[in-house]
Amino acid sequence: MVSLNRNMELNDFKGIFYWEWSHRMIGRFIGLTLALPALYFAQRGYMTKAVQKRSLFILSVMGFQGFMGWYMVKSGLSEALMKEPGAVPRVSQYRLTAHFATALIIYASSIFTAADILRDNKILNGTYPKKVAEMLNSPAIKPFRKYSHWVLGLITLTALSGGLVAGLDAGLIYTEYPKMGEGYIPPKDELWSDHYKKETDTGKWRNLLENPVTAQFDHRTLAELTAVATTCLWAYSRRVPLPKNARNAINAMMLAAATQVTLGICTLIYMVPIELAASHQAGALALLTSNFWLVHALRKVPL
Repeated sequence: MVSLNRNMELNDFKGIFYWEWSHRMIGRFIGLTLALPALYFAQRGYMTKAVQKRSLFILSVMGFQGFMGWYMVKSGLSEALMKEPGAVPRVSQYRLTAHFATALIIYASSIFTAADILRDNKILNGTYPKKVAEMLNSPAIKPFRKYSHWVLGLITLTALSGGLVAGLDAGLIYTEYPKMGEGYIPPKDELWSDHYKKETDTGKWRNLLENPVTAQFDHRTLAELTAVATTCLWAYSRRVPLPKNARNAINAMMLAAATQVTLGICTLIYMVPIELAASHQAGALALLTSNFWLVHALRKVPL
């Protein structure tokens, strides 16, 4: 460790320390902003049983998220990482991706719970537009609703594959686009290397999770599929009678996808500077959020 960071001074360490410290404090603050109001409103009887159960679920995942953060950081302190010559200490890509996945679960659960509360309140008060409800219950929207869920799954998978890329520093392997080296697909011996195969493995499947070249190729491919799927969904929406809210959501989703593709390519060709990498991660969240908006806006409403 000393040889790797021999030029580091106290102020350099403080910069790293305070980023980590702030991240932990913000996480704890977020937990309190849900726990304290939830306890207050539940005790006063202002929350339905369904909302209470959802709040408890979100708080439980938040607690698990804190554990996963500790478990992830712990993996970067393993002495086994430094046994090979030239080894660089890093957290496990598995634990980093799991930590990211739990964050997405918390975020998605919070968004859908809040949106359900607002919608259900309108329905109970009789202020939900009847015309919109009729459009959402129309059979013409059913296929579009189903495809929006498929795209949600694809976006989520792409985002999680980005966790593997980050954990393996795979963005630094091939820094050009659209090619990877001399071709659009890396050499077979790089994609399916024997280096990542263990004696107990049947096949070379471990490359998908541990080989930086394969991780980057998979993330690129999934990102391209996501961009195409989002564009197709947007084009399909032009032929479907959608309420204004859903129409705005699919337009926002198309804009977020185009922005995210641009950020992804820029992050790659500029060799993953922190600012662009963080923007790319935020772009993934923006794309997911716009899809959450669309999925919720397409839900049927009881007449």
